[in-house]
Amino acid sequence: MKLKEYRNNLLSESVFHLKHPTGLNIFILPKSGYTTTYAVFATKYGSIDTSVKKADGAYETIPEGTAHFLEHKLFEGEELDAFEQFAKTGASANAYTSFDRTAYLFSCNENFYESLGILLDFVQKPYFTQETVEKEQGIIGQEIRMYKDLADWEVMFNLLSALYYEHPVRVDIAGTQESIAKIDANLLYDLYRSFYNLNNMVLCVCGNVDCEKVIAVADEHLEKTDGVSNERRFVYESPKPVQTLVEENLSVAQKQFLIGYKEDRKTPEVSLADEIASQVMLETLFGITSPLFNDLLSQKLVDMSFYYEFFNGFGYACCMAGGTSSNPEKAAEIIRKTVAETVKTGLDPAAFERARRKLYGSMVKMYNSVEGVSNHLMTMYFGGCKPFEELEVCRNLTIERANRRLRKLKNSYSALSIINPLSQEQ
Repeated sequence: MKLKEYRNNLLSESVFHLKHPTGLNIFILPKSGYTTTYAVFATKYGSIDTSVKKADGAYETIPEGTAHFLEHKLFEGEELDAFEQFAKTGASANAYTSFDRTAYLFSCNENFYESLGILLDFVQKPYFTQETVEKEQGIIGQEIRMYKDLADWEVMFNLLSALYYEHPVRVDIAGTQESIAKIDANLLYDLYRSFYNLNNMVLCVCGNVDCEKVIAVADEHLEKTDGVSNERRFVYESPKPVQTLVEENLSVAQKQFLIGYKEDRKTPEVSLADEIASQVMLETLFGITSPLFNDLLSQKLVDMSFYYEFFNGFGYACCMAGGTSSNPEKAAEIIRKTVAETVKTGLDPAAFERARRKLYGSMVKMYNSVEGVSNHLMTMYFGGCKPFEELEVCRNLTIERANRRLRKLKNSYSALSIINPLSQEQ
């Protein structure tokens, strides 16, 4: 099997790619001299996947939170669980479920190839019983209740619920108490077969490794599966929000807010060029050197907790900004006014160039992190992009493209989420 090399001469780095005979795509970035090696084995199955395409082409609805539930259960084995196995090799293992993927990972300073075999084995060998599923329902139920008390979490999901009518991005990644109660062992096995076939997955490795040895471990532990990459269902959402304001009272010391601008998506995914243009546009508009941020700061409407991001995935995209505030409504008013004015005038060219260079620098710096590289390669693959492609896109980004992304920000498509402190009576 021949590895394909992607070379970036500016970084003096190479990523090697192999489409394994079992269907799994493998990406490796060797870094000689590094003491830590990192691997992530991921499937294109996240919380937004609340339907599965059947053999007849129809989509069947599945309970919200199943991707997260399945992630929890995969670590369990009939004899030893995966954490006990990793403890024997000295590796530090973990997993996470996001909106659009589930990832299983580990890092280590020694015994990498043995640990890689453990990773590939346990993810491919599910073991569920109805008894352990019912026990997990109680554990995840407690987790759902716990997150309901976290202001940072609630302010975001309240915003998403205000922006989106039907898209499952509006629902907590762990699901709801009602949805996880519908999960049983048979359903988990069915969903595992649908989403955990190797054609729907990727393995990314970065660190002091030998490519041929990584492939040898893959040859030994991978088991060919039937199936193809999961096909998600795209349902068009009106760009108008469900509601423009949502408030909740929690046990916090200060008010928190998050304003979001919903994008009118006619296609399911944002291109890499538009994603990077949006990131640079937001840095130009909201960054710590921007007039808007300094205006909010001088009026004590925000503090250094203020943040912003371009939040997007299959079927959804929105720009968010927020943080702690003494007066969220006033802060949102100033943000909306500034956005409307900047849409008319366009971004400041000098500020745009500073923001573009800043993002490019952070991209380059990321290649010093074995964890950052592995997760980035996974993200790029699931996004249909090639290794190092983001560097070329950022280097060639124009202000015209960033201004086109700016014009996507319409105040009529925005919503405001606020978390208030509890009153004395509450």
